[in-house]
Amino acid sequence: MKIHTFAAVAALGIIGSGCASIIDGTSQEITVNTNPSGASCIFYRQGIAIGTIHAPGILNVKRRKYDIEIKCDKPGFAQATYLNHSGVSAMIAGNIAADIVLTAGISSIVDSASGADNRYDPVVNITLAPATSLTDAR
Repeated sequence: MKIHTFAAVAALGIIGSGCASIIDGTSQEITVNTNPSGASCIFYRQGIAIGTIHAPGILNVKRRKYDIEIKCDKPGFAQATYLNHSGVSAMIAGNIAADIVLTAGISSIVDSASGADNRYDPVVNITLAPATSLTDAR
């Protein structure tokens, strides 16, 4: 009987490994709204462009432990930047507790490697200030 119980727990652990990867996924959408609308926004991670949108717009990004910098430009306005920090998903806390009991940490390793344990702000609002010229400063 003890072997059957152990086998059942082990099977649940294997099924649950990578729980956040399965339930939450390894990518997410980030919606960008700009004021005024119509700005062109480029997403950068570690200095490398990973996507461009025309705001308002949505970009699907891979979840990683690195922050995403969003730079928006529109003629007649100063460039605006938003730093979207990579944070820990709310699902990961419960996943770690269950993971230690059921899979001896394998699930957390899978989630961390896939980026599923990270998340970004899903909606970003960026305001662009009107550009100032040198003649305005006089």
